[in-house]
Amino acid sequence: MRIGVLTDAEVASGFRLVGLEAEVASPEEAARKLVEMIQSGRYALIAVDERLLKDPNKAAERVMRGRSVPVLLSLPNLQDTLGGGGDARAYMRRLVRDTIGFDVKV
Repeated sequence: MRIGVLTDAEVASGFRLVGLEAEVASPEEAARKLVEMIQSGRYALIAVDERLLKDPNKAAERVMRGRSVPVLLSLPNLQDTLGGGGDARAYMRRLVRDTIGFDVKV
């Protein structure tokens, strides 16, 4: 089983570069594409860009009944998280510090 990502064309290449399978969709077709990914049985985890679907669990509620896999994960958009012009490095430092409990300098 694999990790899949449902996102837009702009972001998909980055996920593919790190070895993940990325499916491209528009907001209008995202729910249908998510259902197809779930029904394929190929994925243990599907990360969904929240710009496409705010709540992937609700969008796939019917098809997920009785299934424990895949796990659906909503991915926040970095630009929205940063406020459209924020400092990406500061955001990542804060994320690492909050996750592991201390700063890492490289």
